[in-house]
Amino acid sequence: MITFIFIITTLIYLFLIGSFIYGFDKVEVFKISDLKPKTKFSVIVPFRNETENLPKLLASILQLNYPKSMFEIILVNDDSEDVSVEVINNFLQKRPFDCAKCDIRIIQNKRVTNSPKKDAINTAINIAQHDWIITTDADCTLPKYWLDTFDEFIQTNQPNCIVAPVSYSDSNSFLKRFQALDLLSLQGATIGGFGIKLPFLSNGANLAYRKPTFQSVNGFNGNDDIASGDDIFLLEKLKKADSKKVLYLKSNQAIVSTKPVINLSALIQQRLRWASKTSRNPNWFSKLVGLIVFLGNLACIAMLPILFLGYLKPRIAIALVVIKFSIDFLLIFKIARFFKQENVLFSYVWSCIIYPFFSVYIAVLSLFKPYQWKGRTFKK
Repeated sequence: MITFIFIITTLIYLFLIGSFIYGFDKVEVFKISDLKPKTKFSVIVPFRNETENLPKLLASILQLNYPKSMFEIILVNDDSEDVSVEVINNFLQKRPFDCAKCDIRIIQNKRVTNSPKKDAINTAINIAQHDWIITTDADCTLPKYWLDTFDEFIQTNQPNCIVAPVSYSDSNSFLKRFQALDLLSLQGATIGGFGIKLPFLSNGANLAYRKPTFQSVNGFNGNDDIASGDDIFLLEKLKKADSKKVLYLKSNQAIVSTKPVINLSALIQQRLRWASKTSRNPNWFSKLVGLIVFLGNLACIAMLPILFLGYLKPRIAIALVVIKFSIDFLLIFKIARFFKQENVLFSYVWSCIIYPFFSVYIAVLSLFKPYQWKGRTFKK
């Protein structure tokens, strides 16, 4: 009976990850073709205590290839306690003459809910000049043809919402490669979900939507008691409005890069935050995926004592572990190749050994422990 349970769990996990691999291949890579720009964008960047990261973000904004008259940048200060505002003002004063026409401004966040980030986005949307909103984070850097790619995708597909790729920019330590592999798996699930017509993930670091559509679904109303989740909860609303107009932009030229956290403590807090919003996601498929992944990782851990007690044959245990790690590797390999991050695969074996313990630990801890985010503490 125990052997049967492990086999069934592994087969279900195999089917799930296999469906994501199939879905990833079903989403076509989008390539720009030098169309004349038509879309005007309002890019929203909430920030809090980002002195170290803002210069790179601002430099990448100034290097955007898109016509300066066709986008605005709204930086929303969420009660920063450092010199972030001064950094922005100093940078803008020194920007090159040919970038002087960039419409970049700083506004103050207006807090009205339990979610500072959602408040920041709402504050910016209320004064945004253009119909297309793109959100990103202050610790991100933007590719040169970022807006060009969004514009051509909009012209070609006429969507209401665009989910786009995010990757980590630094992988010079095992902890950072571990995070990179984890994020690649999440990106694989994101793209794979779109490919099988069951999208359930998005990332606010690279998310675009039409302002009228955002307003028609009442924005973040109904989930603004949850600090995080400005991305996945809005995705569900926009899908409900018109699922055929919620699309994934699979393009290397649209990849936004962000920074991994610097230590294990920060990683735990980040994953607790992610777990808190995932558990509140109303999407049934999201809950099913979370359950299957949890059981798949729990099975890897449970095999050890059960194998020791003699209730599971070693060759069966080895076969099941090899099956799980192999299907995981195939998905991550495909995603790493798309993101051109094959170098992180050198840490795959050790990450596979650690990840089941880490994943189950976070899942259990998230049931009762609050998390810290930007110097604030939030309950689940």
